[in-house]
Amino acid sequence: MTYGFDTLQVHAGSRPDPATGARQTPIYQTTAYVFRDADHAAALFNLQEVGFIYSRLTNPTVAVLQERIAALEGGQGAICCSSGHAAQIMALFPLMGPGKNVVVSTRLYGGSITQFSQTIKRFGWEAKFVDIDDSDAVKAAIDDDTRAVFCETIANPGGHIADLKTLSGIADAAGLPLIVDNTSATPYLCRPIEHGATLVVHSMTKYLTGNGTVTGGCVVDSGTFDWSASDKFPSLSQPEPAYHGLKFHETFGPLAFTFHGIAIGLRDLGMTLNPQAAHYTLMGIETLSLRMERHVANAKTVAAWLEKDDRVDYVTYAGLESSPYYDRIGQICPKGAGGLFTFALKGGYEACVKLVDAVEVFSHVANLGDTRSLIIHSASTTHRQLSPEQQKAAGAAPELVRLSIGIEDPADLIADLDQALTKACG
Repeated sequence: MTYGFDTLQVHAGSRPDPATGARQTPIYQTTAYVFRDADHAAALFNLQEVGFIYSRLTNPTVAVLQERIAALEGGQGAICCSSGHAAQIMALFPLMGPGKNVVVSTRLYGGSITQFSQTIKRFGWEAKFVDIDDSDAVKAAIDDDTRAVFCETIANPGGHIADLKTLSGIADAAGLPLIVDNTSATPYLCRPIEHGATLVVHSMTKYLTGNGTVTGGCVVDSGTFDWSASDKFPSLSQPEPAYHGLKFHETFGPLAFTFHGIAIGLRDLGMTLNPQAAHYTLMGIETLSLRMERHVANAKTVAAWLEKDDRVDYVTYAGLESSPYYDRIGQICPKGAGGLFTFALKGGYEACVKLVDAVEVFSHVANLGDTRSLIIHSASTTHRQLSPEQQKAAGAAPELVRLSIGIEDPADLIADLDQALTKACG
Protein backbone atom coordinates (compact mmCIF):
# COMPACT_ATOMS: atom_id res chain seq x y z
CA MET A 1 0.00 0.00 0.00
CA THR A 2 1.24 3.49 -0.87
CA TYR A 3 0.96 6.04 1.93
CA GLY A 4 0.86 9.83 1.78
CA PHE A 5 3.55 12.12 3.16
CA ASP A 6 1.65 12.99 6.34
CA THR A 7 1.25 9.31 7.18
CA LEU A 8 4.86 8.43 6.38
CA GLN A 9 6.26 11.23 8.55
CA VAL A 10 4.53 9.65 11.55
CA HIS A 11 4.76 5.92 10.81
CA ALA A 12 7.59 5.09 8.37
CA GLY A 13 10.15 2.76 9.94
CA SER A 14 8.33 2.69 13.28
CA ARG A 15 6.64 -0.32 14.80
CA PRO A 16 5.52 -1.07 18.37
CA ASP A 17 8.46 -2.27 20.43
CA PRO A 18 8.32 -6.09 20.36
CA ALA A 19 9.46 -6.43 23.97
CA THR A 20 7.21 -3.86 25.66
CA GLY A 21 4.62 -2.75 23.12
CA ALA A 22 5.85 0.86 23.44
CA ARG A 23 4.30 2.86 20.59
CA GLN A 24 6.88 5.65 20.46
CA THR A 25 10.28 4.49 19.23
CA PRO A 26 12.42 3.80 22.32
CA ILE A 27 15.86 5.30 22.81
CA TYR A 28 18.11 2.28 22.60
CA GLN A 29 20.92 3.72 24.73
CA THR A 30 23.35 0.87 24.32
CA THR A 31 26.83 0.45 22.91
CA ALA A 32 26.73 -3.20 21.87
CA TYR A 33 24.32 -6.07 21.17
CA VAL A 34 24.46 -9.72 22.25
CA PHE A 35 24.96 -12.21 19.42
CA ARG A 36 22.85 -15.37 19.34
CA ASP A 37 25.96 -17.47 18.86
CA ALA A 38 29.35 -17.47 17.10
CA ASP A 39 27.82 -18.17 13.68
CA HIS A 40 25.45 -15.22 14.06
CA ALA A 41 28.35 -12.92 14.96
CA ALA A 42 30.40 -14.12 11.98
CA ALA A 43 27.48 -13.62 9.57
CA LEU A 44 26.98 -10.05 10.79
CA PHE A 45 30.65 -9.16 10.45
CA ASN A 46 30.77 -10.72 6.95
CA LEU A 47 27.72 -8.63 5.87
CA GLN A 48 25.87 -11.89 5.19
CA GLU A 49 23.11 -10.93 7.63
CA VAL A 50 21.65 -7.57 8.59
CA GLY A 51 21.56 -6.78 12.29
CA PHE A 52 23.14 -4.86 15.14
CA ILE A 53 26.78 -5.21 16.15
CA TYR A 54 28.01 -1.98 17.70
CA SER A 55 26.38 1.43 17.90
CA ARG A 56 29.10 3.19 15.92
CA LEU A 57 27.62 1.31 12.97
CA THR A 58 23.96 0.70 13.66
CA ASN A 59 21.43 1.32 16.41
CA PRO A 60 17.69 0.48 16.48
CA THR A 61 16.59 4.08 17.17
CA VAL A 62 18.81 5.42 14.42
CA ALA A 63 17.63 2.67 12.07
CA VAL A 64 14.01 3.85 12.39
CA LEU A 65 15.10 7.40 11.56
CA GLN A 66 17.06 6.19 8.53
CA GLU A 67 14.06 4.28 7.20
CA ARG A 68 11.73 7.22 7.78
CA ILE A 69 13.88 9.78 5.97
CA ALA A 70 14.50 7.37 3.08
CA ALA A 71 10.74 6.88 2.74
CA LEU A 72 10.03 10.62 2.79
CA GLU A 73 12.72 11.29 0.17
CA GLY A 74 11.73 8.35 -2.01
CA GLY A 75 15.14 6.70 -1.62
CA GLN A 76 16.26 3.11 -1.22
CA GLY A 77 18.20 3.66 1.99
CA ALA A 78 19.78 6.26 4.25
CA ILE A 79 22.78 6.71 6.52
CA CYS A 80 22.40 8.99 9.53
CA CYS A 81 25.43 10.62 11.08
CA SER A 82 26.50 13.26 13.57
CA SER A 83 25.94 16.50 11.60
CA GLY A 84 25.20 17.97 8.20
CA HIS A 85 28.92 18.52 7.61
CA ALA A 86 29.52 14.86 8.45
CA ALA A 87 26.84 13.91 5.91
CA GLN A 88 28.67 15.80 3.17
CA ILE A 89 31.91 13.94 3.87
CA MET A 90 29.99 10.66 4.13
CA ALA A 91 28.42 11.33 0.72
CA LEU A 92 31.78 12.02 -0.94
CA PHE A 93 33.87 9.39 0.85
CA PRO A 94 32.96 6.35 -1.34
CA LEU A 95 33.27 8.41 -4.53
CA MET A 96 36.45 10.41 -4.14
CA GLY A 97 40.16 9.72 -3.95
CA PRO A 98 43.44 11.67 -4.08
CA GLY A 99 43.50 13.86 -7.17
CA LYS A 100 39.74 13.64 -7.76
CA ASN A 101 37.39 16.61 -7.79
CA VAL A 102 33.75 17.55 -7.24
CA VAL A 103 31.98 20.33 -9.15
CA VAL A 104 30.23 22.52 -6.57
CA SER A 105 27.74 25.38 -6.65
CA THR A 106 29.01 28.78 -5.58
CA ARG A 107 25.69 29.28 -3.77
CA LEU A 108 26.27 27.29 -0.59
CA TYR A 109 26.24 27.76 3.15
CA GLY A 110 29.51 29.44 4.20
CA GLY A 111 30.65 26.48 6.27
CA SER A 112 30.14 24.21 3.28
CA ILE A 113 32.19 26.53 1.08
CA THR A 114 35.02 26.36 3.61
CA GLN A 115 34.72 22.59 3.91
CA PHE A 116 34.89 22.17 0.13
CA SER A 117 37.47 24.86 -0.63
CA GLN A 118 39.84 24.19 2.27
CA THR A 119 39.29 21.11 4.40
CA ILE A 120 38.80 18.45 1.72
CA LYS A 121 42.21 19.39 0.29
CA ARG A 122 43.66 17.44 3.21
CA PHE A 123 42.18 14.31 1.66
CA GLY A 124 43.74 15.20 -1.67
CA TRP A 125 40.33 16.15 -3.06
CA GLU A 126 39.49 19.32 -4.96
CA ALA A 127 36.30 21.36 -5.38
CA LYS A 128 35.58 23.33 -8.54
CA PHE A 129 33.13 26.15 -7.80
CA VAL A 130 30.77 27.21 -10.59
CA ASP A 131 27.58 29.19 -11.09
CA ILE A 132 25.15 26.29 -11.45
CA ASP A 133 22.76 28.47 -13.47
CA ASP A 134 25.43 28.49 -16.17
CA SER A 135 25.07 25.08 -17.80
CA ASP A 136 28.09 25.60 -20.03
CA ALA A 137 30.23 26.43 -17.01
CA VAL A 138 29.10 23.28 -15.23
CA LYS A 139 29.89 21.14 -18.28
CA ALA A 140 33.27 22.83 -18.75
CA ALA A 141 34.24 22.21 -15.13
CA ILE A 142 33.73 18.45 -15.44
CA ASP A 143 36.86 16.53 -16.41
CA ASP A 144 38.17 12.95 -16.24
CA ASP A 145 38.86 13.32 -12.51
CA THR A 146 35.41 14.66 -11.57
CA ARG A 147 33.41 12.29 -9.38
CA ALA A 148 30.24 14.23 -8.52
CA VAL A 149 28.22 17.45 -8.93
CA PHE A 150 26.97 19.12 -5.73
CA CYS A 151 24.32 21.81 -5.08
CA GLU A 152 21.64 22.91 -2.63
CA THR A 153 17.94 22.74 -3.55
CA ILE A 154 17.15 26.05 -1.84
CA ALA A 155 20.48 27.76 -1.25
CA ASN A 156 21.46 29.05 2.18
CA PRO A 157 21.35 31.99 2.69
CA GLY A 158 19.89 33.59 -0.44
CA GLY A 159 17.06 31.17 -1.24
CA HIS A 160 18.25 30.48 -4.81
CA ILE A 161 16.36 27.54 -6.37
CA ALA A 162 18.53 25.06 -8.28
CA ASP A 163 17.44 23.78 -11.70
CA LEU A 164 17.77 20.15 -10.65
CA LYS A 165 16.54 18.60 -13.89
CA THR A 166 19.15 20.45 -15.94
CA LEU A 167 21.92 19.60 -13.47
CA SER A 168 20.94 15.94 -13.31
CA GLY A 169 20.97 15.81 -17.11
CA ILE A 170 24.50 17.19 -17.18
CA ALA A 171 25.65 14.77 -14.47
CA ASP A 172 24.00 11.79 -16.19
CA ALA A 173 25.65 12.62 -19.51
CA ALA A 174 29.03 12.63 -17.76
CA GLY A 175 28.31 9.39 -15.88
CA LEU A 176 28.40 11.18 -12.53
CA PRO A 177 26.13 11.29 -9.48
CA LEU A 178 24.31 14.50 -8.59
CA ILE A 179 24.42 15.18 -4.84
CA VAL A 180 21.77 17.60 -3.57
CA ASP A 181 21.68 19.23 -0.14
CA ASN A 182 17.95 19.34 0.61
CA THR A 183 18.23 20.86 4.10
CA SER A 184 16.39 24.12 3.38
CA ALA A 185 13.62 22.55 1.30
CA THR A 186 13.06 19.26 3.17
CA PRO A 187 11.33 16.38 1.36
CA TYR A 188 7.99 18.09 1.99
CA LEU A 189 8.80 20.92 -0.43
CA CYS A 190 11.09 19.00 -2.80
CA ARG A 191 12.16 15.40 -3.40
CA PRO A 192 15.38 15.79 -5.42
CA ILE A 193 15.48 12.11 -6.38
CA GLU A 194 12.34 12.70 -8.46
CA HIS A 195 14.33 15.37 -10.34
CA GLY A 196 17.27 13.04 -11.04
CA ALA A 197 19.46 13.36 -7.92
CA THR A 198 21.56 10.34 -7.01
CA LEU A 199 22.20 11.24 -3.38
CA VAL A 200 20.43 13.66 -1.04
CA VAL A 201 22.09 15.08 2.06
CA HIS A 202 20.53 16.82 5.04
CA SER A 203 21.57 18.75 8.07
CA MET A 204 18.83 17.21 10.23
CA THR A 205 19.73 19.89 12.78
CA LYS A 206 17.51 22.27 10.84
CA TYR A 207 13.93 21.71 9.61
CA LEU A 208 13.77 17.93 10.05
CA THR A 209 14.27 18.20 13.81
CA GLY A 210 12.79 21.68 13.83
CA ASN A 211 13.28 22.52 17.50
CA GLY A 212 16.92 23.52 17.83
CA THR A 213 17.86 20.73 20.22
CA VAL A 214 20.35 18.41 18.49
CA THR A 215 22.74 18.18 15.56
CA GLY A 216 22.53 15.42 12.97
CA GLY A 217 23.05 14.61 9.32
CA CYS A 218 21.76 12.15 6.77
CA VAL A 219 22.67 10.81 3.32
CA VAL A 220 19.81 9.31 1.29
CA ASP A 221 20.65 6.88 -1.51
CA SER A 222 18.33 6.88 -4.53
CA GLY A 223 19.47 3.38 -5.44
CA THR A 224 19.30 4.27 -9.15
CA PHE A 225 22.94 4.92 -10.03
CA ASP A 226 24.98 2.26 -11.84
CA TRP A 227 28.22 2.31 -9.85
CA SER A 228 29.69 -0.40 -12.11
CA ALA A 229 29.11 1.40 -15.42
CA SER A 230 32.67 2.75 -15.37
CA ASP A 231 35.86 2.39 -13.36
CA LYS A 232 35.30 5.75 -11.64
CA PHE A 233 33.91 4.33 -8.39
CA PRO A 234 36.13 1.39 -7.36
CA SER A 235 35.04 1.55 -3.72
CA LEU A 236 31.58 0.45 -4.84
CA SER A 237 32.33 -1.60 -7.97
CA GLN A 238 35.63 -3.35 -7.19
CA PRO A 239 36.57 -5.97 -4.56
CA GLU A 240 36.77 -4.61 -1.01
CA PRO A 241 39.82 -6.05 0.80
CA ALA A 242 38.30 -5.53 4.26
CA TYR A 243 35.43 -7.89 3.36
CA HIS A 244 37.34 -10.66 1.58
CA GLY A 245 36.89 -9.19 -1.88
CA LEU A 246 33.16 -8.46 -1.64
CA LYS A 247 31.90 -6.09 -4.36
CA PHE A 248 29.33 -3.74 -2.84
CA HIS A 249 27.41 -2.95 -6.03
CA GLU A 250 27.39 -6.53 -7.25
CA THR A 251 26.30 -7.82 -3.83
CA PHE A 252 23.85 -5.18 -2.63
CA GLY A 253 22.56 -3.65 -5.88
CA PRO A 254 20.45 -0.53 -5.22
CA LEU A 255 21.56 -0.52 -1.57
CA ALA A 256 25.28 -0.60 -2.40
CA PHE A 257 25.96 2.99 -1.35
CA THR A 258 23.93 2.62 1.86
CA PHE A 259 25.71 -0.55 2.94
CA HIS A 260 29.11 0.95 2.10
CA GLY A 261 28.28 4.06 4.11
CA ILE A 262 27.54 1.98 7.19
CA ALA A 263 30.02 -0.88 6.82
CA ILE A 264 32.98 1.31 5.88
CA GLY A 265 32.03 4.99 6.25
CA LEU A 266 30.67 4.84 9.79
CA ARG A 267 33.04 2.02 10.73
CA ASP A 268 36.16 4.00 9.85
CA LEU A 269 35.15 7.68 10.02
CA GLY A 270 33.09 7.23 13.18
CA MET A 271 30.66 10.09 12.49
CA THR A 272 27.97 8.36 14.53
CA LEU A 273 24.56 9.82 15.40
CA ASN A 274 23.66 9.16 19.02
CA PRO A 275 20.27 7.50 19.68
CA GLN A 276 18.90 10.37 21.80
CA ALA A 277 19.51 12.80 18.94
CA ALA A 278 17.77 10.35 16.59
CA HIS A 279 14.80 10.28 18.98
CA TYR A 280 14.47 14.08 19.01
CA THR A 281 14.64 14.14 15.22
CA LEU A 282 11.98 11.44 14.88
CA MET A 283 9.65 13.48 17.07
CA GLY A 284 10.36 16.58 15.02
CA ILE A 285 9.66 14.85 11.70
CA GLU A 286 6.18 13.86 12.93
CA THR A 287 5.06 17.48 12.44
CA LEU A 288 7.26 18.36 9.44
CA SER A 289 4.48 19.03 6.92
CA LEU A 290 2.50 21.15 9.40
CA ARG A 291 5.53 23.24 10.26
CA MET A 292 6.70 23.67 6.66
CA GLU A 293 3.28 24.93 5.59
CA ARG A 294 3.46 27.60 8.30
CA HIS A 295 7.12 28.44 7.56
CA VAL A 296 6.22 29.02 3.90
CA ALA A 297 3.09 31.06 4.61
CA ASN A 298 4.86 33.26 7.15
CA ALA A 299 7.94 33.73 4.94
CA LYS A 300 5.82 34.85 2.03
CA THR A 301 3.97 37.36 4.23
CA VAL A 302 7.12 38.79 5.81
CA ALA A 303 9.04 38.91 2.51
CA ALA A 304 6.19 40.76 0.79
CA TRP A 305 6.12 43.32 3.60
CA LEU A 306 9.88 43.85 3.50
CA GLU A 307 9.85 44.27 -0.28
CA LYS A 308 7.55 47.28 0.09
CA ASP A 309 9.56 48.93 2.88
CA ASP A 310 11.57 52.02 1.86
CA ARG A 311 14.47 51.04 4.13
CA VAL A 312 14.95 47.80 2.21
CA ASP A 313 16.77 47.68 -1.12
CA TYR A 314 15.61 44.22 -2.23
CA VAL A 315 14.45 40.81 -0.96
CA THR A 316 15.73 37.48 -2.31
CA TYR A 317 12.74 35.25 -1.47
CA ALA A 318 12.00 33.02 -4.47
CA GLY A 319 8.31 32.98 -3.59
CA LEU A 320 7.95 36.62 -4.65
CA GLU A 321 7.01 37.32 -8.25
CA SER A 322 9.96 39.73 -8.45
CA SER A 323 12.41 36.87 -7.93
CA PRO A 324 14.32 35.59 -10.99
CA TYR A 325 13.71 32.09 -9.60
CA TYR A 326 9.96 32.47 -9.17
CA ASP A 327 9.23 30.29 -12.21
CA ARG A 328 11.23 27.43 -10.72
CA ILE A 329 8.97 27.16 -7.68
CA GLY A 330 6.26 25.33 -9.59
CA GLN A 331 8.78 22.93 -11.08
CA ILE A 332 11.09 22.25 -8.14
CA CYS A 333 9.20 23.26 -4.97
CA PRO A 334 5.48 23.34 -5.84
CA LYS A 335 4.44 23.62 -2.17
CA GLY A 336 6.44 26.79 -1.64
CA ALA A 337 9.87 28.42 -1.54
CA GLY A 338 10.67 27.56 2.07
CA GLY A 339 11.23 29.81 5.07
CA LEU A 340 14.74 31.08 4.35
CA PHE A 341 15.76 34.26 2.53
CA THR A 342 17.83 37.42 2.74
CA PHE A 343 17.09 41.12 2.35
CA ALA A 344 19.41 44.04 1.64
CA LEU A 345 19.42 47.18 3.75
CA LYS A 346 20.05 50.53 2.09
CA GLY A 347 22.16 51.43 5.11
CA GLY A 348 24.67 48.69 4.27
CA TYR A 349 26.88 46.71 6.65
CA GLU A 350 26.52 49.00 9.66
CA ALA A 351 22.73 49.06 9.44
CA CYS A 352 22.68 45.25 9.27
CA VAL A 353 24.72 44.95 12.46
CA LYS A 354 22.43 47.40 14.26
CA LEU A 355 19.37 45.52 13.03
CA VAL A 356 20.38 42.14 14.45
CA ASP A 357 21.12 43.83 17.79
CA ALA A 358 17.68 45.47 17.87
CA VAL A 359 15.30 42.55 17.28
CA GLU A 360 13.26 41.14 20.17
CA VAL A 361 11.14 38.27 18.80
CA PHE A 362 13.77 37.11 16.31
CA SER A 363 16.74 35.27 17.83
CA HIS A 364 20.25 36.19 16.69
CA VAL A 365 21.75 32.71 16.27
CA ALA A 366 23.83 30.70 13.79
CA ASN A 367 21.09 28.24 12.90
CA LEU A 368 18.03 27.95 10.69
CA GLY A 369 14.92 25.82 10.42
CA ASP A 370 13.78 26.31 14.02
CA THR A 371 10.15 26.85 15.02
CA ARG A 372 11.44 30.21 16.27
CA SER A 373 12.28 32.97 13.82
CA LEU A 374 16.02 33.51 13.52
CA ILE A 375 18.20 36.30 12.15
CA ILE A 376 21.87 36.62 11.31
CA HIS A 377 24.20 38.89 9.36
CA SER A 378 26.01 36.28 7.26
CA ALA A 379 28.91 38.48 6.11
CA SER A 380 30.07 39.06 9.70
CA THR A 381 29.37 35.51 10.95
CA THR A 382 28.64 32.35 8.93
CA HIS A 383 30.34 33.67 5.77
CA ARG A 384 32.93 35.86 7.52
CA GLN A 385 35.84 33.64 6.43
CA LEU A 386 35.06 34.17 2.74
CA SER A 387 36.45 36.85 0.46
CA PRO A 388 34.09 39.69 -0.61
CA GLU A 389 33.81 38.04 -4.03
CA GLN A 390 32.92 34.68 -2.47
CA GLN A 391 30.39 36.34 -0.14
CA LYS A 392 28.65 37.98 -3.07
CA ALA A 393 28.63 34.76 -5.12
CA ALA A 394 27.21 32.84 -2.16
CA GLY A 395 24.39 35.36 -1.64
CA ALA A 396 25.90 36.73 1.57
CA ALA A 397 27.00 40.23 0.56
CA PRO A 398 27.76 42.73 3.38
CA GLU A 399 24.44 44.58 3.01
CA LEU A 400 22.36 41.39 3.40
CA VAL A 401 20.63 39.97 6.47
CA ARG A 402 19.41 36.36 6.55
CA LEU A 403 16.05 35.45 8.02
CA SER A 404 14.80 31.99 8.94
CA ILE A 405 11.09 32.53 9.41
CA GLY A 406 9.46 30.51 12.19
CA ILE A 407 5.89 29.58 12.97
CA GLU A 408 4.94 32.56 15.17
CA ASP A 409 2.18 35.05 14.40
CA PRO A 410 3.42 36.85 11.25
CA ALA A 411 2.06 40.18 12.51
CA ASP A 412 4.41 39.94 15.49
CA LEU A 413 7.36 39.16 13.22
CA ILE A 414 6.61 42.17 11.04
CA ALA A 415 6.22 44.44 14.06
CA ASP A 416 9.56 43.27 15.44
CA LEU A 417 11.34 43.90 12.15
CA ASP A 418 9.67 47.29 11.84
CA GLN A 419 10.92 48.52 15.22
CA ALA A 420 14.38 47.07 14.60
CA LEU A 421 14.60 48.71 11.17
CA THR A 422 13.66 52.04 12.75
CA LYS A 423 16.56 51.71 15.21
CA ALA A 424 18.97 50.51 12.54
CA CYS A 425 18.13 52.95 9.78
CA GLY A 426 16.93 56.01 11.69
